Amino acid sequence: MSFQAVKGTRDFYPDAMRLRNWITDAWRRVSLRNGFEEYDSPIFEYLDLFAAKSGPEIAEQLFSFTDRGGRNLAIRPEITPALARMVNARINALPRPIKWFSVPRLCRAENPQKGRLREFFQWNIDIIGEDSPLADAECVFVAIDALRELGLTAGEVAVRYSSRALTSRVLAAVGVTAADVPAVLAVLDKRAKVPEEAFAEMLAKAVPDGQARQAILRFLQIDNPTGISADQLAGLVGIQADPEIVAAQRDLERFARGLEDFGVADWCRYDANVVRGLAYYTGIVYEVFDRDQSLRAVAGGGRYDNLLEVLGGPKVGGTGFGMGDVVLGILLEERGKLPADLRNPRLDFFVVEGSQGQLDKVLKVVGVLRRAGLSADFSYKSQPLGKQLKEANRRGAASAVIVKQDVVTVKNLSSGDQQDRPLAEFLDKPM
Repeated sequence: MSFQAVKGTRDFYPDAMRLRNWITDAWRRVSLRNGFEEYDSPIFEYLDLFAAKSGPEIAEQLFSFTDRGGRNLAIRPEITPALARMVNARINALPRPIKWFSVPRLCRAENPQKGRLREFFQWNIDIIGEDSPLADAECVFVAIDALRELGLTAGEVAVRYSSRALTSRVLAAVGVTAADVPAVLAVLDKRAKVPEEAFAEMLAKAVPDGQARQAILRFLQIDNPTGISADQLAGLVGIQADPEIVAAQRDLERFARGLEDFGVADWCRYDANVVRGLAYYTGIVYEVFDRDQSLRAVAGGGRYDNLLEVLGGPKVGGTGFGMGDVVLGILLEERGKLPADLRNPRLDFFVVEGSQGQLDKVLKVVGVLRRAGLSADFSYKSQPLGKQLKEANRRGAASAVIVKQDVVTVKNLSSGDQQDRPLAEFLDKPM
């Protein structure tokens, strides 16, 4: 019998592991330099935790099971509910704002396709306990900081943002009932994913009133709401400005100024069609795509001011995003951003037995180099010098150390330059 990995999962052979570590190491560097602290949670939680956040229907999208104690559990499809649970448990002891990050392994019962797998890694950045739109702007800055760290540019990636609070209030103002707003938002979220005719049909079903539909379409055509007043925006849609529209407009303006001040405005553009599919978002939302939008979203997030309360805690505002490794890896490869040395292993030194009977000295040299913090390897078998040097090149070694009796020859494998040193001196001070 032969076995294969489960569909939608990945085996990380060493070359794939180097890519994974290269991405996750960049995520960690960026997180730490932006003032975030790392956390993690169990890989499975009570199923009710996810149902409380996303509704009972979420069970169909999870890998869930009943344990021997009769408890209904699920492998985590995201880490945000666990974050809220953890923060709620220590809400009075944690200094605010809480700036945390994590790089969890997640699982979803998806239909595997390009850019979407059943098991993946996701970088999560969250700020809890800060209501200012500057926190939202900082999260967007951190996402862009990572994309830039990985070699992408504003010409290759774009952040599309909007205000779910503003859109929801406009929908209410044109006559959409509070109960129907989530369904209409779900339709708007699909606009970029379906043909325009299909979108028009879906919108007509969700909003039967023709005048209301036309008002919604006029709102979606506004490409720079931060450049006009709330009254002007309302006039363009054909509604009256109210305090909630004014407040949402003000937050959007402050967010846009924050992007400008952070120096990342050229990466970003307003798009009212961005509403995010998850109902727990309450304010500014955003998605990151390649400029051609040939792939799924690289990242997405926004403000969620009710989540902690929904999960049994106090009403404390939060904002954050998730960035998955699958789409990001595809984009980096398609754009030629992967470093050449990811394809091959790298060593500082490969230690070569220059003459027979020197294996004990080879091991001494290897030990000295490794204790000095340098990567070094060797061949277990006695082989001709040429074969060992070939192995050194295959292993991506920067230099070879050829051990002969009481002398070592350190050879730079790129330039061919070499230097002889007494073995005793090299063992005392290898570099």
